[in-house]
Amino acid sequence: MRRFFTTLCLLTGLIAAAHSQPIDRRAVVERHNPHISESLKHSPAQVGNGRFAFGVDVTGLQTFKAFNTLSDWGWHSFPLPEGCQISDYQAQVIESYGKKIPYILRDPLHPEISDYLRCNPHRINLGRIGFMLTKRDASPATEADIADFFQESELWTGLVKSRFSLEGSEVSVRTACHPGMDMVSVRVSSELISKERLGFFIELPYAKAEGMEKFVGDYDSPALHSSSIAEEGDSSAKIVHTLDDTSYEIVLEWQGDASIVKAGEHRYELRTKGGDSFDLTVLFRPVSIPGGTPAYLANFDSTGPEAPLPVASDIEKASAAAWEEYWMSGAAVDLSGSSDPRWKELERRIVLSQYLMRINETGLFPPQESGLVNNGWYGRYHWEMIWWHAACFQLWGRQKYIDGYLATYKSFLPEARKRAASEGRKGAKWPKCTANFNREWPCEPHAMLIWQQPHPIWFAEQEYRANPSRQTLDKWTEIVVASADYMADYPFWDKEGKRFVLGPPVIPVSENTKMEETMNPVFELSYWRYGLRTAIEWASRTRVPGRKVRHWKSVLEKLSALPVEDGCYITHERMEDMWGRYNFEHPALTGMYGWLPGDGVDKETFRRTFYKVLDSWQMDRIWGWDYPMLAMAAARLGDPAKAVDLLCTTAHKFAFDEHGLADMWPSPYFPASGGLLTAVAMMCQGWDGLPAAGFEASAGHAPGFPADGSWIVRYEGFHTMQ
Repeated sequence: MRRFFTTLCLLTGLIAAAHSQPIDRRAVVERHNPHISESLKHSPAQVGNGRFAFGVDVTGLQTFKAFNTLSDWGWHSFPLPEGCQISDYQAQVIESYGKKIPYILRDPLHPEISDYLRCNPHRINLGRIGFMLTKRDASPATEADIADFFQESELWTGLVKSRFSLEGSEVSVRTACHPGMDMVSVRVSSELISKERLGFFIELPYAKAEGMEKFVGDYDSPALHSSSIAEEGDSSAKIVHTLDDTSYEIVLEWQGDASIVKAGEHRYELRTKGGDSFDLTVLFRPVSIPGGTPAYLANFDSTGPEAPLPVASDIEKASAAAWEEYWMSGAAVDLSGSSDPRWKELERRIVLSQYLMRINETGLFPPQESGLVNNGWYGRYHWEMIWWHAACFQLWGRQKYIDGYLATYKSFLPEARKRAASEGRKGAKWPKCTANFNREWPCEPHAMLIWQQPHPIWFAEQEYRANPSRQTLDKWTEIVVASADYMADYPFWDKEGKRFVLGPPVIPVSENTKMEETMNPVFELSYWRYGLRTAIEWASRTRVPGRKVRHWKSVLEKLSALPVEDGCYITHERMEDMWGRYNFEHPALTGMYGWLPGDGVDKETFRRTFYKVLDSWQMDRIWGWDYPMLAMAAARLGDPAKAVDLLCTTAHKFAFDEHGLADMWPSPYFPASGGLLTAVAMMCQGWDGLPAAGFEASAGHAPGFPADGSWIVRYEGFHTMQ
């Protein structure tokens, strides 16, 4: 026994000593650099800066796979149907509890405008850039002619290095993105250049009216758009592309001998004339975009229209500096001391998710589900999903990377107030699905979902915990108050039950129930409690009229209890056979205590509910962020082994491909990546109300991981979960 105690003390001391040393962040990151030696059908390597991303195949460009060039500002709308106006659309009135409320539903009298509002605006692909490769017999090379593929994504620098050969001649390629401009650079070395067998092409597509697109754009409708070479110099050119009311420029500069020609309606070729190396930089910038252009793009003109672009080597240096700053900021985690064989795959997922979230999820608008890889739901973003995109950045201590798109709460506030007022309610109603301007897409889930309403209160509170300053209060108070006002005005008063109820009509997180039958969805009730309680606490820090706070308190006190049936929570009140008929889609009832801190939750009832979900839910019919949600619930319940199992699952909807992209439909699915990072932060740093007993077996132990020695988790820089 004494020997065991001595060994335990020694082990504890070694772990404590290890935790006292800073993590070698570069070593952690670089051991997960993707190495690709074959052509991947749907998984690009990416370079990008959060507002702009360029996806490449194994050649380092978009030579054989038409991967996408997407941006925050690249939006397009088709012309209105003939004889139609946006103002033709009419909201649909639904009566409930004696109130007649207009909702943004499909207008049966104006189906053309309803359809138009569904798919406009949509995100566009700015263009495809690839190599023109020619064989010795002067015929164009195909992918089958290429050999010796090898590509490495340097995560620490943001540089993608590619290598391949054509008929024995090697081609070496370096691809990078400028951290502050929507600009990509390419550096090529090969004897094929001197033999005039390697050049570049640019192809420009029209927009496509498809909700889900892996390869975005229509390359087969040349008459619907226009493009031309607007300027041309010895080592530069400018192409202007116009799609209806959308217009943007593509500025090219190069180091090497070449000339540019228009080789088709919307195909441009940069034909090299000699040398063994060639550097190309390509800048994309808007001229006119429906709905307006982000203010940051004015920076493009700050040095004057004739200023040369940064050269490729300078872009690489700027990229490396920006990426090092990112990796050295905020939190880090090192699992390499673990004996559980799953540590390396989990750490790979963590590292690659950080890389991809930085490229795809740090722009000026909330991210769409598939980031800047391809288009899901026309490239639009979903305001209920913003939590799963952004919360991880706060918990990882990287607030500044999401400040750009969290600012949309401020810019969208006036229209959100109008939306609430149109329903006869106070405060601000945040939309469900929109694009670069604040216009809702008419349909039932978009009109009736409500779980996006408390999100800004959660974000405000999490930021205040990290930075409890007047600056934070000033930044968020108007938004917190407007959100709480709507939440307090939203519930209906049930005279018979003498309580406030949520719906009907309402649609819960799972989106698998009828809006006219759904009342008191359990997750939303708990989140409503959290939001109003937190808004009341927030009001104590700043000047909020007392009458508002008293109203919030009154609604909170009289809000319905969370619905329970047979000792377990159910998705919504008066639900028949939930465990047999509705045990699919998001099991959001497990999010009340894990993701959320458990307002109104009885912990033993929740425990029974959680394990019943694990036993009876159709896990093949859930989504990528559901696994992290379940993991966070397991951690709060004191079951870290189950939490780790859930994050390490290889289920097809929580699988991460060679580049770390969450591989499911729609693919990729970034809420899975954001959810993973959120759960890891919570499981490392802990959460409010974390019990002391059993969680401090050794100094620095991560409470969401097993304490049996199988997981040695070194971590630093995280913030505690609410």
